[in-house]
Amino acid sequence: MSKFDELRAKHQRFIYHSFDLNEKYLEFHFSIDDFHFYPKWTFDIGAFDTEKYREMAFSLGLAELVSYWKCACCPIVEIRCGGLSEWQKKWWKTLYWGGLAEFFYRNGISTDFDRFMTIEAPEPAPLNHSWGELSGVMVPVGGGKDSVVSLEILRQAGERITPYVINPRPATEGCVRAAQIPLSDAIFAHRSIDPTLLELNAQGYLNGHTPFSAVVAFSSLLFGSIQGLRYIALSNESSANETYVSGAEVNHQYSKSTKFERDFREYCTNTFGDCPQYFSLLRPLTEWQIAREFVKYPQYFGIFQSCNLGSKRNMWCCNCAKCLYVYILLAAFLDDEQLSEIFGCNMLEKAELSDMLDGLVMDGEDKPFECVGTKDEVRLSLQMALERRSGHVPPLLERFHKIFPNYKPVNLAGYFDKDNFVPEQFLPLLEAISNEH
Repeated sequence: MSKFDELRAKHQRFIYHSFDLNEKYLEFHFSIDDFHFYPKWTFDIGAFDTEKYREMAFSLGLAELVSYWKCACCPIVEIRCGGLSEWQKKWWKTLYWGGLAEFFYRNGISTDFDRFMTIEAPEPAPLNHSWGELSGVMVPVGGGKDSVVSLEILRQAGERITPYVINPRPATEGCVRAAQIPLSDAIFAHRSIDPTLLELNAQGYLNGHTPFSAVVAFSSLLFGSIQGLRYIALSNESSANETYVSGAEVNHQYSKSTKFERDFREYCTNTFGDCPQYFSLLRPLTEWQIAREFVKYPQYFGIFQSCNLGSKRNMWCCNCAKCLYVYILLAAFLDDEQLSEIFGCNMLEKAELSDMLDGLVMDGEDKPFECVGTKDEVRLSLQMALERRSGHVPPLLERFHKIFPNYKPVNLAGYFDKDNFVPEQFLPLLEAISNEH
């Protein structure tokens, strides 16, 4: 019997008991038999009518619960603190299924959409909330280059920006400051994981990737609504739609994809009505185009940071696929001296990362499970980096040249993904970036 089947047989039911929302924190209560979880959000955003936002808080709990459910993959999820229609149950199952594809793949779990979970919940009560006059733009800031580009586009367009930061660190606060936005204008939320989950993982319960960007979506909707904001502008690009596993639909960035964005917008319309409008400002663009735009803002070079392994120390580890990927993208536009000042080393000299490079560029190889772009983008960036450098060819560029000795770069200049939800007034800003040569 597999670990998946063993745990499901032992733990039949996951329960979403309750949530407690006040003006300082939001706490959830989940359980699996005798194991109880109390994940918590804390914030300081001033006084608000907590009753008005309970349905959004409840929905954030539904986005959070999958991180706890996955440790035992209970066949039944019982909702005791809110209602869901049949359409909503299917919506949540679709999110969990797509967002857990990597988790299932990496844990060797064989299941199907009908069998992996049944959601039990009463019918929902009708909602009748008016959100009032909405204005301004929330920009979730993670500290990486993408949200920097969003901040700069909207700042230069004269929009009133409210940065939104989960678990702030020097990179995120530094990016807000560099965008010339007072920290007092930002929303800072602190999200904590219940230690019981970590204890179960240490005991051999299942662990793996979950759709965290769905948590970002529902939390930004809650805080954006409280603050009366009209737009929630994410920084997810067209490249986030690509599968990571050759021949299978396994997307590490599922909850950053256009599909999730479309689904989330539909859920908001059907459930909450005329609430803040969620969209990705950078969806029309590729990561390569975003990197080309980012290098125009050197004031962020010593501040931005998007390495997951080094985030607690606010540094680039220079040994993971995310670091290598970002280095390669920027190497198309910057010299190694500038890059070494950013990263602390020349990553193109690290021959020990050759296997990682192969996953980023070679067809038939699985992409590293990090937020990285398409293989076309990486190959184009490597070719540009090679042409930019004279004399000594570093090992990773030499390896790329051996794999693709006659590489003819794709032309990503002028690329514009029309499958997007960018409001009409912002489209010219993206078109200008796309059309730059």
